[in-house]
Order: sequence, then structure tokens, then C-alpha cells
Amino acid sequence: MSNHEEVVMSVVDLPLETVAEELLRLDPDGSRWGSVIRHTFDMIYNGQETGRYKWDELMKTEKTHFGSLFEINAQREFSFEGGAKLDFFIEGYEVDAKWSQSMGGWMLPPEVFDQIALVGTADDAASRWSVGLVRVSEMNRREKTNRDQKSQLSPAGRAAIKWLWRDAQLPPNVLLQLPEDVVAHILDSTKGTQRLHRLFRAAEGRIVHRTTVATVARQLDAQKRVRGNGGSRSVLASEGIVILSGKYHAHIAKALGVPVPSAMEYISVRVVPSNDGSGAVIAGERWRRARADDEVVRDAPQLPERGTVEELEGP
Repeated sequence: MSNHEEVVMSVVDLPLETVAEELLRLDPDGSRWGSVIRHTFDMIYNGQETGRYKWDELMKTEKTHFGSLFEINAQREFSFEGGAKLDFFIEGYEVDAKWSQSMGGWMLPPEVFDQIALVGTADDAASRWSVGLVRVSEMNRREKTNRDQKSQLSPAGRAAIKWLWRDAQLPPNVLLQLPEDVVAHILDSTKGTQRLHRLFRAAEGRIVHRTTVATVARQLDAQKRVRGNGGSRSVLASEGIVILSGKYHAHIAKALGVPVPSAMEYISVRVVPSNDGSGAVIAGERWRRARADDEVVRDAPQLPERGTVEELEGP
């Protein structure tokens, strides 16, 4: 072994690498961490009761509480064992979870000095999130501390972060993706059902999470307002729009060429009959996503309650 190889091996942080391998094993594509962060934002907004949907609507104390909820939700999702001094035991090593809304802003108390920190950050408006690991060594943290003896990562420490996911796609908050005047129009009705109709019209072709439905409807039975029998699915069918549920209609979304919703999401799509073999088979006929110049169909097809092999494969 060369001297260079010996030096490289000597600086490898085996506990940190072991924790990293376990986290990647538990969540190879980062989808579970993305869901944890999405859920934490939605818990803090508490949109069903408050109507809030963005960070700057929160009180300072709520923003401070985000990190605690992030830790709790991560522990629930991954069943991490609670640590003796820090937040988690992962593969036998203690790890402390730290959240900052801004990159590099993590506050590090003395108990995490020389320990492994799991650092996370996200931008809900940009639908991006990052999670990584860093050893809070003397070399990696600032010399100065605040009155609580908390420190931050130094430039060397920020450079030393082992990013497991960097600028990954966060499940979107569609109210932050639509123009502000459009959102204002969606929300200015006094009727929750009318607000949902407006939402699914405006968000055609975009993923809509169940929590957004609850935020807009402001009703306990918000999800029922999406379905048929007088809900948005029935009303918008007369405008040629189908509302697909990720739980039952993911294969239809894929065939229509739109983003595929998860089991916790919806997507509305304006459709027209397909004459060229493209699109999806719905209720025994083939439909495609409408283009801007297509005339509006006044009777969209009725969606199945559950996806079937026949509908998936087509005729």
C-alpha cells in the first residue's frame, strides 16, 4: 500500500460511512425522505384549519418548531431507535438530526460536537430538498459560539458534508407553483366546493396533494369533495376534465403522458377522444390529453374506481 493510500484510509470516517450506507439502503431513491419533509411542511402549515400554504405565513415559534417535527417524522418513518444523548441510533452510532431553512444555517449544540449530524434543508417554493451527514469535529465547526454555546459549521465543515440527496425533487406544493393572482381567485370563494373546482381547473396537468385539497376546501370531508356524486370530478366532467387519483388511476396518468400521482395525490387532465391510437383507454374508449386548440368535450369519460388489467393494457 502506498503512503497516499494510507493517508486516504486514515481520514475515512467509518461510522459516518456506515450510517450513510444504511440510510441509502432504507431509501435508495430518497422518496421516503421527500415524503417526510413534505409532511412536515404540511403539518406546520396546518392548512385545513388555517388556510396557510407557505413559509412566510408562519409565526416565528412555528418556524423554530419545524426541526423538532422533522426529527419526529423521520423517526416514525424509518423506526430509528432513540439515541442515548442524541436523536437516533443508526447501525449502532448516535446521530443528531438538524434542520435549517437556509443552507448552512444549522445550529449545533455542545452535545453534538465531535458527533455525526444529519443535516437537512428544503425550499418549498422551488420543490427542492437536501439531506446529508457531517462529523461536527473541531475542524468542521466555527470557533465562536452563541450565548447557548451553539456553533455552526465552518466553510470546511460545509464542504465536508456527505450529501446523500442534494437538491432532490420535493413533492410539489401546487399553490406555490401557480401565479399568485390565480391562487387568489381559487381562494376567494366562500364555498369550499367551489374553491376545489377552481383549483383543479387551474392546476390542470399538475400534481395536487391531498393536503392541498384540505387546505383549499377547509372542510373535514375534503377528499369526498373531489369525487363524483356532485364533487369536482362530476362538475368538471362537463368541461372535459378528469381528476385522476394516484391510488386507482396511475396507469391512466402514465398513458396520458402527464405526471403520475402517488397514492396521496391527484392530477386533473382535460381530455378529448383519440383517433390516432395515443392516450389511455377509459370506459372502453381511447382518450388523449387535450391540446390548447382542441374543442372542449362536454362529457368526459367516467373513471373506474380501481384500475384493471384491461384498462391498463387497452384493447
